[in-house]
Amino acid sequence: HKAARAGVILMDMSFMSKFLVQGRDAGKVLNYVSANQVDGQANQITYTQWLNENGTLEADLTVTKLEEEKYLVIVTDTMHRHAETWLKRHISAADHAFVTDITSAYGQLNIQGPKSRELLQSLTNVDLSNEAFPFRHAREIEIGYAKVLCIRITYLGELGYELYIPSEQATHVYDRIVEAGKAFDLRHAGLRALGSLRMEKGYRDYGHDMDNTDDPYEVGLGFCVDLKKPGGFIGKEAVLTKKAQGPLKRRLAQVLVKAPEPFLFHAEVVRRNGVDAGYVRGGSYGFSLGGAVGLFMIEADEPVTADYIANGKWEIEIAGKIYPAEVSLRPFYDPEMRRIKA
Repeated sequence: HKAARAGVILMDMSFMSKFLVQGRDAGKVLNYVSANQVDGQANQITYTQWLNENGTLEADLTVTKLEEEKYLVIVTDTMHRHAETWLKRHISAADHAFVTDITSAYGQLNIQGPKSRELLQSLTNVDLSNEAFPFRHAREIEIGYAKVLCIRITYLGELGYELYIPSEQATHVYDRIVEAGKAFDLRHAGLRALGSLRMEKGYRDYGHDMDNTDDPYEVGLGFCVDLKKPGGFIGKEAVLTKKAQGPLKRRLAQVLVKAPEPFLFHAEVVRRNGVDAGYVRGGSYGFSLGGAVGLFMIEADEPVTADYIANGKWEIEIAGKIYPAEVSLRPFYDPEMRRIKA
């Protein structure tokens, strides 16, 4: 955790599901299935959700436009078959679009942390400066004998990169990174660290903090919904109906325990002014924040606004004890995303 926040880490994420979508209509199909605009400029990754006709979530993923008629879809391993099936079901007989499962064809190594740029720059002659390689940019770089797809993106809230490496060259690239990493005090990190880091940043995990009973606005992902893009998308009418209903009375929020000792194990009840307001869907320990942190869905009988949050006395029950808590609709860690875009 500390290395990710102050130095640089390597994390093996090869288990993530990877799909190549190609064809003349690949962009059109993906844009219709996705709530966000994913068919913009090439060499760019976009975070999006796939919705059903009811406007609730079916999948949470990224789409990278590699070039015209060629896209990379990355989704968590637990959603592998569902995401693949959902996409294929929405390719009509008239569409020239093809989905290929390339999960086993590529290893995925994530290099994350404030020193990640320095480390990778020591391994490649491609300019990784902020100007030449901005946040969300994707392009092929060379590391050793391998050509690697490098995407500047993060799931833990720091400057970072995801490397997609042909499987037969994955260990070669890994060895090069580890050797060069000695000069930067590179540390290996796993999913326990990822769980803590992403929770501090308020990053959502589909099937954990949100699921197919939630809509994108309730879980704070309205910024991923492009209502103006041509052609619309699956669930647009339901989403418009939801927006027309006015301020939300159901919203996913972060909760921070204002005591350093207790841990969160899920399902802890959060109270506002002594009344149950929701329960923790996912939690971890926020080492950078000084206490346990989680995500919970506020269920209220009035609009959940910034004033609603600020004017309440928040507490959380953990193992039969009541602790003071802080609640926020914005990430506790780096809400302005300055570290990510550094």
